[in-house]
This record gives sequence, C-alpha cells and structure tokens, in this order.
Amino acid sequence: MGIQQLITYLLDWVEHLGFWGPIAFIIIYNLATILFIPGSLLTLGAGVIFGVIWGSIYVSIGSVIGATFAFLIGRYLARNWVAKKLENYENFKAIDQAVGEEGWKIVGLTRLSPIFPFNLLNYAFGLTNVSLKDYFLASWIGMLPGTILYVYLGSLVGSLAQLGMGERSRTPIEWLLYGIGLMATVIVTIYITKIAQNALNQKIK
Repeated sequence: MGIQQLITYLLDWVEHLGFWGPIAFIIIYNLATILFIPGSLLTLGAGVIFGVIWGSIYVSIGSVIGATFAFLIGRYLARNWVAKKLENYENFKAIDQAVGEEGWKIVGLTRLSPIFPFNLLNYAFGLTNVSLKDYFLASWIGMLPGTILYVYLGSLVGSLAQLGMGERSRTPIEWLLYGIGLMATVIVTIYITKIAQNALNQKIK
C-alpha cells in the first residue's frame, strides 16, 4: 500500500468515526508532520470530510502541533541527526543567520513561501535561536492561508475517492496564494542576501 492509498484509507476511517473523527484526524496529521509525510492530501481530505471552516480549524491544529513537536525534537532530542540532514541544504546557514537577526519574520515568510521544505524546516528551526513562542505564532499565522485554500479546494471535490485524481486548472484564489508565496520568497531572499553581505563585510573589516 502506497502513502496516497494509506492516507485515503485513514481519511475514510476518520469520516466514519463520528464524534472521535476530528480527534483522530488531528493525531494523524500530527504524526504525518513529524514523519515527513506530505500533508496536502490530508488537508484536501479535511475539506471533504469536515467542510471549509471546521476542516481549516482541524488542519491548523494538527499542523501547528506537529510542527511544534518537530521543532522541539530538533532542538532537544535529535540535534545531530537534524544537523546531518541539513548538510546538503545549502540555504539553511543563510536562513539560520537571518532568523538570528529577524526571528519570527523569517519563520513566517518561509511558511508562506512554497520553495522551502515544510517538514524539514520544522526540525531545522529547532537548531536556530528563535524562541518557541515566536516559532509557534509565526508558523501558525504563516500556514493559515495555504491551509484554508487547500481545505476549500478539498470541499469542492465532493468525495474522498476523487482526491488526487486527474489534472485540473488552478482557481483564481490559488493563483493569488501562489503570488503571495512568490512575494514571500523574494522578501526572504532579500533578507538573507542582505544579512549574508553584512556578515561578509564584517569579516573583511
């Protein structure tokens, strides 16, 4: 059974749990975040099962708790493992420097940007000096637009059986979010470049 089939099976199970469905969904989303399993299908599924409002709330809870657990694991339990994982991620040193100077702003912007790997950054931010409170709030706010968009798109699908099937054109709301993500990427890049240049100038002096 592949990951997509497993997630679809779990979503179908959640749909028939009644009162316990939201709790089970939040736990599943939490574990998926910690285990590096992409959350897009789960987020779409939340729209199918719970609708836009409650689906967005449950995904937001599950994703931010999972991201926080990963952050704490990266900071206190698996620093060496995370550091080794990041050896091949060249941009992290620059992000680390940027977080050191700008804190929650960089965390929030990377959450808006589609080019930064969400699951890996959850652990990676644990190695920076950003506070848990700033990380939590910036992650929560930064992830909200994407959460609401994908839950909304899921609510339009109609059934779990149709998730991930076929190609479709993007909606205007999707294009808007991608535009916001692109702007966030540009801003993060400018921040990082500026900070790296300042650090270089300090060394030259």
